[in-house]
Amino acid sequence: MKNLLIIPFLFIFLACHSQTKNPDQSINSTFTFELNNYLGTWYEIARFDHSFERGLQGVTATYSLRSDGKIKVLNQGYKGSLEGKQKTAVGKARLASDETPRNLEVSFFWNFYGTYNILEIDENYQYVLIGSGSPKYLWILSRTPQMDETTFDMLLKNAEKRGYDTDKLIIVDQVLTETD
Repeated sequence: MKNLLIIPFLFIFLACHSQTKNPDQSINSTFTFELNNYLGTWYEIARFDHSFERGLQGVTATYSLRSDGKIKVLNQGYKGSLEGKQKTAVGKARLASDETPRNLEVSFFWNFYGTYNILEIDENYQYVLIGSGSPKYLWILSRTPQMDETTFDMLLKNAEKRGYDTDKLIIVDQVLTETD
């Protein structure tokens, strides 16, 4: 009987101490975000591992406006290496609210949406740090296939300050440009 009373307390203790703190999703930039400037192709520089991109290299995300006002999301990458078979996923996104245009909701399956928050972005829309309300998702994207080390290090430090474990980031191989 005594052991039966301990079990509920053990579950409560484990639940309280196993919860992972959600990362800071606040926006620090002061300039006005313009969705039209965000549209176009972005190269994935780094990401957390997750099942829907596992093993992909040369990943890009291309955003464009749809006729219904939503955003078309076209993700492409190559399985295993840059010479691997191309994988494509087409989804849709919408603004979470008019008050927070940097917070999107993205769906790749029916009407199940996940959070997609633009946490850090420069005024020229050349790099971006993307997170979600969960500590499981983080991306660093760039308008070019390679990112300079100073910018990358700055984004890593900012992600760490927000509570992300950047040791989990996977560096994504990208196509080489003519200047490399």
